[in-house]
Amino acid sequence: MNRKSMRAALLAASLLAGSSAAMADGLSIAFTVHSSPSNTFWQAVKKGFDDACEKVQASCQMIFTQTEGSIEQQVANMQAAIASKPYALVTSIVDNKAFDQVIADARKAGIVVIATNVDDTEGSAGNERQAFIGQGFIAAGHSLAKAQSANFPAEGPIKVLVGISAPGQNWSEQRGGGVIKFLEEYKAANPGREISWERIDSGTDLAVVGDRVGAKLASDETINAYFDTGFWHAAVARVLRDRGVPPGKVLLGGFDLVPEVLNEMKSGYVQVQVDQQPYMQGFMPVMEAYLSQKVGLSPADIDTGQGIVTPDQVDAIMELSKQGVR
Repeated sequence: MNRKSMRAALLAASLLAGSSAAMADGLSIAFTVHSSPSNTFWQAVKKGFDDACEKVQASCQMIFTQTEGSIEQQVANMQAAIASKPYALVTSIVDNKAFDQVIADARKAGIVVIATNVDDTEGSAGNERQAFIGQGFIAAGHSLAKAQSANFPAEGPIKVLVGISAPGQNWSEQRGGGVIKFLEEYKAANPGREISWERIDSGTDLAVVGDRVGAKLASDETINAYFDTGFWHAAVARVLRDRGVPPGKVLLGGFDLVPEVLNEMKSGYVQVQVDQQPYMQGFMPVMEAYLSQKVGLSPADIDTGQGIVTPDQVDAIMELSKQGVR
């Protein structure tokens, strides 16, 4: 956590300390996301959101889409939420244009708007949201690829498949871009080696990703690494196991510490993972809304990080995962 994040967290904690029954008079918060309830990553975000709402006794609602990744459904949910006149709207911004008007409408209505998990790629210059709580995606993708490069074969060609889980959506494009940025640097630093990569529309469903990436790996056995921009490479691990491919022959890495990935890290099929602290992404927007209402503080950006996780850390994380906070 950086210094700004620490200050925000400490201030929120100090205001709540000794007053577990602190009342947030009339504080109502709507949280709209681009994901469906079946997406396991968002359950940790919801846990953080629910815990924070309980602490300040706010009236809260988290609204999912019916279809995974549907921008149209999310916009409709935002419009409905604004009509209910909450004090604050928390939302993910997965597209640079689709949410501009509805967020502008919310601000005109005097609603506090905080982006979490995904932001406009231009930040506050591209959208009227007042703050962003989440990960720097390009830096996170770069860190993931850099960490995995320690496991690259010492000799011979390196051929990488980069799964863009949701083409066109900010989070996926930027993470994939960060991975490719590192691969470009790695190739420049190793001019004597054959290093190449390819993008693929990998999908946001475990079965779909398993089929699409599995087909690519079957058609080209020279591929020795796959990066996913989400957690769906867990399905690729299952495909490799079913085919009798040993752990590590095709290196796997991606994002978020969902149970499916943690299990595959223990099995040896996933070597590197990036944590963006989803519990914090749900918890801190509520604290900022509370501080805005009670103290008049403006919402502030919080970087939830790009922590690299390796298999030796999995046992401790799995205990926290069972509690719904990792």
